Formats: sequence, structure tokens, C-alpha cells
Amino acid sequence: MEPIRLGMVGGGQGAFIGGVHRIAARLDGAFSLVAGALSSDPVRAQASATELGIARSYADFRQMAQREARRADGIEAVAIVTPNHMHAGPAIEFLKRGIHVICDKPLTATMAEAKKLAKAAESANALFILTHNYTGYPLIRQARAMVARGDLGAIRLVQVEYVQDWLTQEVRHKQAEWRTDPARSGLGGALGDIGTHAYNLAAFVAGVEPEQLAADTSSFVPGRALDDNAHVMLRYAGGAKGMLWASQVAPGHENGLRLRIYGDKGGLDWGQENPNQLWFTPFGEPKRLLTRNAAGAGPEAQRVSRIPGGHPEGYLEAFATIYTEAARAIWAHQAGLPAPEGVIYPTLADGLKGMRFVEACVQSARRNSGWVTL
Repeated sequence: MEPIRLGMVGGGQGAFIGGVHRIAARLDGAFSLVAGALSSDPVRAQASATELGIARSYADFRQMAQREARRADGIEAVAIVTPNHMHAGPAIEFLKRGIHVICDKPLTATMAEAKKLAKAAESANALFILTHNYTGYPLIRQARAMVARGDLGAIRLVQVEYVQDWLTQEVRHKQAEWRTDPARSGLGGALGDIGTHAYNLAAFVAGVEPEQLAADTSSFVPGRALDDNAHVMLRYAGGAKGMLWASQVAPGHENGLRLRIYGDKGGLDWGQENPNQLWFTPFGEPKRLLTRNAAGAGPEAQRVSRIPGGHPEGYLEAFATIYTEAARAIWAHQAGLPAPEGVIYPTLADGLKGMRFVEACVQSARRNSGWVTL
């Protein structure tokens, strides 16, 4: 297959996540980055494009969408790597021109924007992929398959946390400023930035969505307008219970995404900072350590592993898995076929669930941690 011609909106000089997307897009050779509107500042946009060797630089995303759609060699997909409030506008512009969209999470800054985007996607002849990249880890794919197969039995408990410390005190730089600004981030601070990842990961592996939640949110840093810590209780259909903790003010935690799921037959325990290990404990038996691409690795994990066991794969590889799954789906779409069997990537529906999660948490917190139906 020929690499998919890719454009990028945002992600210019000084943008962390733009570089991550570019690495992920090219790791498996599935995309070729040929165009970009890398900054709202035309001079900075051109300088960024020159630095990265991108052939075509645009002053804004509308100009890019219009001109690329008219070119015979125009982009076939676009990566949107801007702050949250700038997701919906570019996504809609490219979708309505039949250009596939790969968008950073959360979906948008507001539910109103999310609904507009959903409407545009419904009528577009293009795919929408959301980069909940942690679902790309091989052992997360294995954990999902084990739960679905019944290895844990009936699910009783879902415990997920995403804990960081980088906003423990007031921080003044680009990454912190927009994430703590309601106008650019939306309703959620830690909830939107990392809580949506935790929520998505738990649902992806457990195979069920909560029906109700009760949230206690805090803004511990004086003057901070958005939450920097959230404790959320979850109720599932059938009686299962869950807890989600999202925090960016927990000293000693760098990127502590951890998922534990327990059923009446066993439990699973996985942590993102050591992603090549998955602990499985059948009830009444010793713990079993499963490692990536080693004995006990299932086909779901093996198909997204690149190198032999014992050679660590991590964050960038998991992110690349989402891009490569997206490429397989795009190639199939171009051929008029459904996505190949086994291809999994986060969709617009997952993004809408994340938006509802944040909205429900904010509502619950305003009601003194009252229960809110999802």
C-alpha cells in the first residue's frame, strides 16, 4: 500500500503532542506528512514547516482544507493536534471535503461543539479517528480479550486512575496555560486532559460503560479555574462498581495510568509506566505475570507487537498502533470495503462518551457529589 498523504493542523514549534503524532504516523510507514497549518501565526507556521521538511505550509486550516481538496495529490487524511477548543472547526472543514480526520482527545471543548462535529461526521464520506492512544498497547488488547472471553468471570470491580504531579503548583508555560483555561480546555481540567483517557481505557477493557456516576472535584491550586483532582464513583449495569481517580497534583506521580479489573473468577492489573507486563490472578491461584510477545501472549496482543519479547515497547509504539489501525481502515474505505477484521481504533462515539463523562462529573460536583445518569 502507498503511504496515506497526511496533513496536520497545529503541532508547530514547541508543541509536544504534535511531535508525538508525527512519530506515530511514520513509525510503520503508513503515512507521509506533506502539508500543514502548523500555527495560527503564518510566520511561525512556515518556520515550523521548513524545520520539519513539510512541502506545503498554509496560513490557516480553512485555506488548507480548500486547497488540498482541489489538488490531485492533496492530503487524504489530517491530524488535528490543537488545544481542545480548536478541534471541532478544523475537523468539520476537512470532513465535509471527504478528508479523513485523526483528532487528539478530548473530542472538543464543549458538548455543543461535539454535537456539531457528530452531525458533520454522519454526512461525511470520511472516517473519524480519536487518539485515545493507550488502547494501542499490546497487553491492553490482551486484557480486553481476556475479559471478553470470560477469564475474569462476571465483572464486579473496575478501578482506574491517571495520576500526575506537574500541576501541583502554579505553572506558567504553554502546555499548562491552555489546559487550565476554560475557554480553551472546556469544562474539565484534569478530567478532560487525563480523566477522559482513564474513562476510555476502563470501558475499552471492561467492555461495559457506567450507567451512573458521582464525582467530587477540586481545584487545589489557588485561582485555578478548572479541576486539578477528581474522585469519581461509577455504577454499572448488573451491579458492578467502579472508581476513577484523575489528578495532576499528586507529587511523586509522573504519568501513573493504572487499570485494575476484578471479577468472580479473577483479576487483572496493568500500569502504563511498565506497559509490557500484565498481572493475571485466577481466584485461589498464584499470580501470573504475562509479558508482551512472550509465552502466554494472545493473538490480539501479538498483532500489534513489533519486536520480540524482552525488547520494551512503549508510549510511542502504542500511539503508532492507533495510526496504523487508522491507516488500515482508511485503505479499506478507499477500496469500498469495511475495516479488516481485528482493526480497532477509538471513534467519534468514544469521543462523545468522554464528553458526556466530563459533563456528568461537573454536574455531579455542583450537586455536592450527587449521582448523575449517563
